[in-house]
Amino acid sequence: MTDTTPPPMPDFPPPVPAPKKSRTNSVIIGSAAAVIAAVVATGIVVVQSGNDDSKPDAATTSTTADPVTAAAAEETEIEPTYEVVDADSFTIELRTTRRQCFGSAGCNMTVEPELTYLGESEDIDPDAVYEITYEIRGDDSGPVVQTAELSDQASLNYTPSLISTASSGTKVSVKITDVTGRGH
Repeated sequence: MTDTTPPPMPDFPPPVPAPKKSRTNSVIIGSAAAVIAAVVATGIVVVQSGNDDSKPDAATTSTTADPVTAAAAEETEIEPTYEVVDADSFTIELRTTRRQCFGSAGCNMTVEPELTYLGESEDIDPDAVYEITYEIRGDDSGPVVQTAELSDQASLNYTPSLISTASSGTKVSVKITDVTGRGH
């Protein structure tokens, strides 16, 4: 007698053959990479052809020089140089913003400094702060010493000065006595 029972079923289903992947994605990615490489190479050629041939450019230097030396050269930036700022770098005048006179008793005045830099403002260190000390003469009590602060090449901060003169004809004058820089 022959056994008619079917053989037992396996514990897992038979493997399904993997669908055949399309090569379209690979072709598109490869083509895009080739286009990007061509654009970058064209850009490098254009930049190098525009450079002065007497000076090596950064790309040439980095490929022909020792990598350590090239990396150090790229990290070393040339520090810009700025003019030395001192008392002779400016002219100063006083602007009267308020004046009240009392006949022969003199006047009370509020004055503010008007500074002019004698060079180009771009020649001043933009990161430095300059303290400009000036002396106002003509006050009843004697000279008044004030300090203005110049920052960001053109921003001047000061406190207006209140002075009292002996008469309305008293001549008030101003002179820069010192300039000190701090910062960068």
